[in-house]
Amino acid sequence: GEVVEIKIDSPATTGSAAKTGKVTLKTTEMETIYDLGQKMIESLQKEKVQAGDVIAIDKASGRISKLGRSFARSRDYDAMGPATKFVQCPEGELQKRKEVVHVVTLHEIDVINSRSQGFLALFAGDTGEIRSEVREQIDGKVAEWREEGKADIVPGVLFIDEVHMLDIECFSFLNRALENDLAPIVVVATNRGITKIRGTNYKSPHGIPIDLLDRLLIIQTKPYSEEELRLIIDIRCEEEDVEMSDDAKELLTKIGTETSLRYAMQLITSSYLIAKRRKAAEVDIEDVSKSYSLFVDVKRSTQFLIEYQDQYMFNEIKASEVQPMES
Repeated sequence: GEVVEIKIDSPATTGSAAKTGKVTLKTTEMETIYDLGQKMIESLQKEKVQAGDVIAIDKASGRISKLGRSFARSRDYDAMGPATKFVQCPEGELQKRKEVVHVVTLHEIDVINSRSQGFLALFAGDTGEIRSEVREQIDGKVAEWREEGKADIVPGVLFIDEVHMLDIECFSFLNRALENDLAPIVVVATNRGITKIRGTNYKSPHGIPIDLLDRLLIIQTKPYSEEELRLIIDIRCEEEDVEMSDDAKELLTKIGTETSLRYAMQLITSSYLIAKRRKAAEVDIEDVSKSYSLFVDVKRSTQFLIEYQDQYMFNEIKASEVQPMES
């Protein structure tokens, strides 16, 4: 509520008695006087609460939060500090029930209940081994809270890139873990076609076992269009603080279409350094062209290796196996 008046009675001699006091709080509908104890007086003095402030008091912990200054007291002083915040006088009753939501992970609950230090075990770092009995008890308790409406389960997200690198045992573990009610949302990514499942001699799409693929929703990806490539290059130039002409961006877009987007994005920094060397305000076509001639892409590098394979110390491709590449 809004503080109307604070009265603090200090004893005449130091240490003879504790401080006592009263505070008057009001809302738009009611006004009440509360007696203050020693700790509450210290909290008020620490927060520098005065008449006209809007405060909130946690009854359980006794913590005082200063919400701001009442609009009714905005003209008390000619000048206010920049940190002064004005709020409306609260409405309704002075005492309200407030619902507090705590966000914790199941692992944190397991750690708190498995170690003798309790909550402090989270800060110690050494969580140790959590017994399966503790996990089962926590899962049962969380399920009970969920049924009573005291808790909501927010599933996490597990992202696995290059999922084809996992072996058959890891896939078996994932299959079993996904059947759990508290399992997170699993997102996997791969760029492999039909290849061997690691740890076996069997081939499968994307190198993932068929039974796990049946559990997944497969998202099809498509190559970027020229308009999308240009937009990505614009965003990348902005992120790297590189001023580039439209003609240079068009050339980079063409390079990205013929080679790869990664190669085109790498040329942004090298072209910027070339332009900076000649003290130019922005990157132009000649800078991109020079960077393109200095740093080759995968196709040109492969073609170079095929043409001059005889001049290298080791070469595993025979001349009869060389196939002409498209320019």
